[in-house]
Amino acid sequence: MFSFCFILAMKFCVAAFLFLAFFCHSSFSCPALCKCYPTSVEVVCSEVPLTEYPSAGLPENTTMLTIQLTNITSISEHHLKATPLLKELHLYGNQLQSLSSHLLRGVPQLHTLDLTGNELSDLPVDVFSDAPLRNLVLKNNRIKRADPKWLPHNSSLTWLDLSENHLTEIPVGLLQRLPHLDNIDLSNNRLEKIPPNSLDHLTKLERLNLQNNKLETLDASVFQFTHNLTSLLLSQNKLTKLPQYLFQGLTRLTHLSLDDNQLSHIPKGFLDSLSSLEEGGLDLSVNPLLCEREVEYLWRWLQRNKKKVLLADNITCALPETLAGHSVISLTENDLNTGSQPS
Repeated sequence: MFSFCFILAMKFCVAAFLFLAFFCHSSFSCPALCKCYPTSVEVVCSEVPLTEYPSAGLPENTTMLTIQLTNITSISEHHLKATPLLKELHLYGNQLQSLSSHLLRGVPQLHTLDLTGNELSDLPVDVFSDAPLRNLVLKNNRIKRADPKWLPHNSSLTWLDLSENHLTEIPVGLLQRLPHLDNIDLSNNRLEKIPPNSLDHLTKLERLNLQNNKLETLDASVFQFTHNLTSLLLSQNKLTKLPQYLFQGLTRLTHLSLDDNQLSHIPKGFLDSLSSLEEGGLDLSVNPLLCEREVEYLWRWLQRNKKKVLLADNITCALPETLAGHSVISLTENDLNTGSQPS
């Protein structure tokens, strides 16, 4: 009886040892060129000579993985299956050129994916399906077109960054799948226009960045359903004329940048609905304003709301020549009358 119990106890000890050995290996193993932080369940592989995704050796319980500034060129669904509990994946500044379809099928808890600074151009259908993504960053790649089928209908995405790519048109089809989006960055692309109804589905949108594109005008109804906007950045475009009631309904807007465009005239009533602008919240500098009688509306608005304007003295006249370089806010009634008189 004693020998039987002894043998049974030994078998139990061996089984326990093997289980612990397996657990420790899966939990505390680490790829040779990476750093693992067991307490935070985080792995970092930064500026190391990796040419392939380091699936082998990654702790299975990893929840945050950063691989940056390496020579990895592709990632597949198979690679990500090594870390099924992953919640954040940061892949900044690698050489990624391709991603597989259903890339995220093996990481059902992933909510943040950052692919900044790679060489991605054409991405497959369903590449970002299969995970409850909330944050997707595709900044500084070579994307010319954003395919709606990248993401599922009614996606949980709240932040999308497509800045510094080669987009020539707003990805309307993609935006229609993003009813929860509150922040989108499309700056530093080649956008020439925004279709009238392209933003209608983004009723929760709070921040829209369209800086440094090639926009020449905006449709009067483009912001009709984005009443939650608090930040609208339109600087460094080619805007020459804007509709009188473009911002009607944007009563929550705290920051509006229209600097560095080609605006010569601000229509009467244009700024009246912007009751929530914060101190320094409006930038209208670097525009070739025509300071004739029609500038009176802007002049009076600036007098009443100077604190809401960033560097108000930098909003200057381009014409007529007699007022060129003068700040609009410093004009007098006599200047306005003189400016409107024929030379």
